Amino acid sequence: MLRSDLKSLSPSPSPAPPRLCAVHYLNTLPLVWGLRAGQAQGRIALSVASPADCAERLRAGTADLGLVPVAEMARQALPIVPGTCISSDGPVRSILLVSRVPWEQVRTLAADCNSRTSVVLAQVVLQERFGLRVSVQSRPPSLHEMLSGADAALIIGDAALHIDPASIPYRYLDLGEEWRRISGLPMVYAVWAGPAAASSPWLEAVLADSLAYGEANLDAIVEQETANFGVEAGFARHYLSHHVRFHLDKREHAGLEAFLGRGEALGLIVRGEALETAAAGATESKRLPGEGMQP
Repeated sequence: MLRSDLKSLSPSPSPAPPRLCAVHYLNTLPLVWGLRAGQAQGRIALSVASPADCAERLRAGTADLGLVPVAEMARQALPIVPGTCISSDGPVRSILLVSRVPWEQVRTLAADCNSRTSVVLAQVVLQERFGLRVSVQSRPPSLHEMLSGADAALIIGDAALHIDPASIPYRYLDLGEEWRRISGLPMVYAVWAGPAAASSPWLEAVLADSLAYGEANLDAIVEQETANFGVEAGFARHYLSHHVRFHLDKREHAGLEAFLGRGEALGLIVRGEALETAAAGATESKRLPGEGMQP
């Protein structure tokens, strides 16, 4: 779709534009670049947060649409905006499972407290590769501190990009690569989802246009933003163009359903789970899937 076509798709100006919440990671920039610098400016209210906080804003009703972890999308039964996502079809580089003991001996997992989907993926991989059920602890993303109190650590997002896995004295798995190995399908990590997906169908065109704008201006994204995320420009360009993918197509849908099915089978995802109050949701959201579970 041409960018000039978007004006005809959006509603007339409103005093309350849709409230969108995006995850504050390097890999979201191509998706939101057009929202920040393109024609959508002023027609949506964009904020950024961690994956867990973005999901909680939707649960609490303080956001209308969010770039949310797919595990939370399923739990909250949120409608999806078609066409765009964050996914990988092989190594993703930004989701690392690191162990200080042989994999077969892992009993405890320290998981990044921002994680919702990756913590489920880690447990799926440990179960299917090694037959393990582990106890999960929520921790800030510091590899040394995580491994001081657990057998293995899950590091995601920009924190994982700051680690050179080949240089650390531990075993590690790239969970995008592991998912591809066990399923043969892409892994979808996050989608645009929320009440506005159904109430504002014009957002599909706006979000697709924002991604197209971001992909066309990848060099500008790298030049202007990578220093803010503490990574080198060449590394960031390779990561955004080779490791992460942004189009939600047929194979991505198949991978998404396969992942949710495995998460359900392990009792880590309950689709359509709804809490009665936002306050209850705030309490529940602090627990990771599998947290406190005994191996």
